Amino acid sequence: MPEFHTVRVYHRQENKFYSFEVPSDRYILQSGETQGVELPFSCRNGACTACAVRVLSGHLEQPEAVGLSPELKRQGYALLCVSYAKSDIEVETQDEDEVYELQFGRFFAKGRVKRGLPLDEE
Repeated sequence: MPEFHTVRVYHRQENKFYSFEVPSDRYILQSGETQGVELPFSCRNGACTACAVRVLSGHLEQPEAVGLSPELKRQGYALLCVSYAKSDIEVETQDEDEVYELQFGRFFAKGRVKRGLPLDEE
């Protein structure tokens, strides 16, 4: 039987607050959607940064978030489409372009990618 956790989201772009319950074995984005919460998303598989949030408090797991570098994860960023709440959490949506620039800006147009994707080099 999964545990349930309260997820509080500040949707910065729309200046809205949401609060909803999420089972610990379901993705946060999908759980919110089934409860009428409209949050940004695109790929739904952890590869882009459209659903990126900054974790303000609490703990979540995102083992499938290939679209975020280990460094951004350590800084508290997460992708809601592939995140599981492991406690009550509070998050804030981020601007997709800002997160993309944080992650890739130091590589592109600077000739610093040596092989594969920049995420592979970290």
